[in-house]
Amino acid sequence: MIGREELDPLAPQREAAIFYGLFLRGHSADDLRRDIDVPRPLLNKWLQPARYEDSFRDSLRRMYSYRKRVLAIFDELVLKEKHRVRIN
Repeated sequence: MIGREELDPLAPQREAAIFYGLFLRGHSADDLRRDIDVPRPLLNKWLQPARYEDSFRDSLRRMYSYRKRVLAIFDELVLKEKHRVRIN
Protein backbone atom coordinates (compact mmCIF):
# COMPACT_ATOMS: atom_id res chain seq x y z
CA MET A 1 0.00 0.00 0.00
CA ILE A 2 1.32 3.42 -0.92
CA GLY A 3 0.74 6.17 1.65
CA ARG A 4 -0.44 9.60 0.65
CA GLU A 5 2.88 11.15 1.69
CA GLU A 6 4.68 8.79 -0.70
CA LEU A 7 2.51 10.05 -3.55
CA ASP A 8 2.77 13.67 -2.42
CA PRO A 9 5.94 14.40 -0.45
CA LEU A 10 4.61 17.88 0.38
CA ALA A 11 1.41 16.55 1.99
CA PRO A 12 2.60 17.11 5.60
CA GLN A 13 3.62 20.70 4.77
CA ARG A 14 0.28 21.39 3.11
CA GLU A 15 -1.69 20.01 6.01
CA ALA A 16 0.42 21.95 8.52
CA ALA A 17 -0.21 25.09 6.42
CA ILE A 18 -3.96 24.56 6.74
CA PHE A 19 -3.69 24.40 10.53
CA TYR A 20 -1.32 27.38 10.49
CA GLY A 21 -3.92 29.35 8.57
CA LEU A 22 -6.43 28.58 11.30
CA PHE A 23 -3.89 29.75 13.87
CA LEU A 24 -3.45 33.05 12.00
CA ARG A 25 -7.22 33.47 12.05
CA GLY A 26 -7.25 33.33 15.85
CA HIS A 27 -7.62 29.65 16.74
CA SER A 28 -5.64 28.56 19.79
CA ALA A 29 -2.33 26.90 18.97
CA ASP A 30 -2.89 24.40 21.80
CA ASP A 31 -6.33 23.45 20.47
CA LEU A 32 -4.89 22.98 17.00
CA ARG A 33 -2.05 20.85 18.37
CA ARG A 34 -4.62 18.57 20.02
CA ASP A 35 -6.45 18.31 16.70
CA ILE A 36 -3.25 17.37 14.86
CA ASP A 37 -1.69 15.03 17.40
CA VAL A 38 -2.43 11.39 18.14
CA PRO A 39 -1.50 10.72 21.79
CA ARG A 40 0.90 7.82 22.27
CA PRO A 41 -1.46 6.00 24.72
CA LEU A 42 -4.15 5.97 22.03
CA LEU A 43 -1.74 4.53 19.47
CA ASN A 44 -0.69 1.89 21.99
CA LYS A 45 -4.34 0.97 22.53
CA TRP A 46 -4.85 0.62 18.78
CA LEU A 47 -1.76 -1.56 18.47
CA GLN A 48 -2.80 -4.06 21.12
CA PRO A 49 -2.43 -7.65 19.93
CA ALA A 50 -5.42 -9.11 18.12
CA ARG A 51 -7.25 -5.78 18.10
CA TYR A 52 -6.58 -5.26 14.38
CA GLU A 53 -4.81 -7.08 11.56
CA ASP A 54 -1.06 -6.55 11.13
CA SER A 55 -1.47 -4.62 7.89
CA PHE A 56 -3.89 -2.19 9.53
CA ARG A 57 -1.57 -1.74 12.52
CA ASP A 58 1.22 -0.89 10.06
CA SER A 59 -1.07 1.74 8.56
CA LEU A 60 -1.72 3.12 12.06
CA ARG A 61 2.03 3.41 12.66
CA ARG A 62 2.48 5.29 9.37
CA MET A 63 -0.45 7.58 10.26
CA TYR A 64 1.08 8.26 13.69
CA SER A 65 4.42 9.17 12.11
CA TYR A 66 2.67 11.39 9.55
CA ARG A 67 0.69 13.24 12.26
CA LYS A 68 3.91 13.83 14.22
CA ARG A 69 5.55 15.33 11.10
CA VAL A 70 2.55 17.62 10.57
CA LEU A 71 2.70 18.65 14.22
CA ALA A 72 6.43 19.40 14.05
CA ILE A 73 5.96 21.56 10.94
CA PHE A 74 3.01 23.38 12.54
CA ASP A 75 5.03 24.04 15.70
CA GLU A 76 7.89 25.43 13.64
CA LEU A 77 5.53 27.78 11.78
CA VAL A 78 3.96 28.99 15.02
CA LEU A 79 7.37 29.55 16.61
CA LYS A 80 8.54 31.58 13.61
CA GLU A 81 5.33 33.64 13.70
CA LYS A 82 5.86 34.49 17.36
CA HIS A 83 9.39 35.72 16.63
CA ARG A 84 8.47 37.59 13.47
CA VAL A 85 8.71 41.37 13.65
CA ARG A 86 5.51 43.04 12.59
CA ILE A 87 5.69 46.32 10.70
CA ASN A 88 2.50 48.37 10.70
